[in-house]
Amino acid sequence: MLFVAKKIKHMNPKKRYEIFSRLKDHIPDPTTELNYNSTFELLIAVILSAQATDKGVNKATEKLFKVANTPEKILALKLTGLKKYIKTIGLYNTKAKNIMATCKMLVEQHGSEVPEDRAALEALPGVGRKTANVVLNTAFGHPTIAVDTHIFRVSNRTNIAPGKNVLEVEKKLLKFVPDEFKVDAHHWLILHGRYTCIARKPRCGSCVIEDLCEYKDKNND
Repeated sequence: MLFVAKKIKHMNPKKRYEIFSRLKDHIPDPTTELNYNSTFELLIAVILSAQATDKGVNKATEKLFKVANTPEKILALKLTGLKKYIKTIGLYNTKAKNIMATCKMLVEQHGSEVPEDRAALEALPGVGRKTANVVLNTAFGHPTIAVDTHIFRVSNRTNIAPGKNVLEVEKKLLKFVPDEFKVDAHHWLILHGRYTCIARKPRCGSCVIEDLCEYKDKNND
């Protein structure tokens, strides 16, 4: 017997355009919920945010950045000093080592500046594709989309850009999201997933794109 793979039905482009139009109307100027005052502070905050909440990271960096907000100042803290500021964050031991190594590389190879280059960013300890995407998008305005658990869920649930893994979803989003929305798409999707299209019980009744979403099991409680 011959089995034919089921073809995925992609969302209508006009519907996808309307979805992002509404998200833009709902949140005209979206941005990250991580607190930062420089590209370097953003980089450190994003490294710390892996498997941690933005709220928890902000609590730690509020104190850290008051005393050390440059690669040189963090290196001056030494490893034990840095750990005191970030010990409330999950995986802080590994993150502290990565941050120290990253600061050393920034000083020695990049003139203490965060590079505006994907390969250079991903070469920094503790910086993967997702972190690089966030920095390139939020700090430098590149049309990149960092796919986290929220964006992965929203993209699949709504059928905006379904995929089996984060890289597949990222590629589809970059392909399908209209160019005029691409720079802010990351923030719209993550905020939508964090506050409306939540994991266990999506708040479909208060969703601005409910009638456009292709999720079959909508919750209107």
